[in-house]
Amino acid sequence: MKIMPRAGRVTAALLICCLMLPQSLLAQSTAMVAHEGALDENPSAGAMVGDFFVARPIGLAMTVGGAALWLVSLPFTLLAGNANEAADTLILGPGEQTFMRCLGCRQSGYTNKDIEQYERRKAQADD
Repeated sequence: MKIMPRAGRVTAALLICCLMLPQSLLAQSTAMVAHEGALDENPSAGAMVGDFFVARPIGLAMTVGGAALWLVSLPFTLLAGNANEAADTLILGPGEQTFMRCLGCRQSGYTNKDIEQYERRKAQADD
């Protein structure tokens, strides 16, 4: 019976899409908020553990999946002239949520501590 392996693949693909949808919606909404300024969050230990074991692997899978989807859709997006927008949505959004936020934080971006450290290093380099 060849029907069963196909049904399993379709079910697995549908499950992956359902797991990736909330992360992609979260990546788009918080990316806009994070660019408004520095943020200060104090995540709990539980939030950090959950982020490390659940959110980061899902974000990594979404970034890799988005890159594959962007590559497949590249001929069409180049013809339409919106390859940059597709890359921002499919790769950079999930990548920013995965790699550019503190462990356990909900929003990506730099904290006030990061900005102060950067300013100190810049002042030392100018001296």
